[in-house]
Amino acid sequence: MAGYFGDVATAYDRDLGPVLFQPYAIDIARRATERSVRHVLEIAAGTGVVTRQLRDALPKDALLTAIDISDSMMDVARAKFLPHEQVTFQVADAVALPFEDETFDAVVCQFGVMFFDRNAAFRETHRTLKHGGKYLFSVWDSRRYNPFASVTFEVLKQFFPSSPPGFLELPVSCFEIDPIKEALGRSGFDRIIISVQRREYDIMDVAAFARGLVFSPVIEEIRERGGVEPERIVEALAEALTREYGSNPMRYPMQAILFEAEKP
Repeated sequence: MAGYFGDVATAYDRDLGPVLFQPYAIDIARRATERSVRHVLEIAAGTGVVTRQLRDALPKDALLTAIDISDSMMDVARAKFLPHEQVTFQVADAVALPFEDETFDAVVCQFGVMFFDRNAAFRETHRTLKHGGKYLFSVWDSRRYNPFASVTFEVLKQFFPSSPPGFLELPVSCFEIDPIKEALGRSGFDRIIISVQRREYDIMDVAAFARGLVFSPVIEEIRERGGVEPERIVEALAEALTREYGSNPMRYPMQAILFEAEKP
């Protein structure tokens, strides 16, 4: 994923991972391993938040393959595992999976579908799944339900009124359920189950969360525009989030949509 390298990958994992990704990771890993699976593929594994949960939920002798297009992100993920743990990390693209047909019992992708051609990715996932295999993936609901996008965008508009950085619009761009369901059906999946998952997380360090949002790939857009110190944006974002959701702790709301489908 463009922009997720070096310090950005580290901050993404440290400041955003526990809030945005960990609660959903626990759930999707549990669902993926409810029945016996021997080889699981994780797509867009990022810094390994879901990978860690999958590995802990799988039998010790089960295989887990994690792919991402950012080696910097996976460097952070690799550090979470001991050498003897059965995890294979590989740089690979979701729309051109380098695996044989019918390789995996389950494929998991948390908050990645928004960043690539979902039709091509669904076909590739279907091809590499065994018959009866399960595909689980989540997307963020619209920015109305996710302040990491809506509040950040409003703050960025204060600093860049004519051309606010737009990266955080992308994660919340894939919230329409019917087109995704239809794309899954065209790719050959059935038994499609969809659930809307509303959660709240107590954030004690609002400034760290705000810093993680600003020093995401958004930072590239901020630096390209120039004229504003990023820390000023961090301060303004932390203040805006606190006004809206309180502090000590901040009760942060978020909402995702989970899709579960099977290959007949």
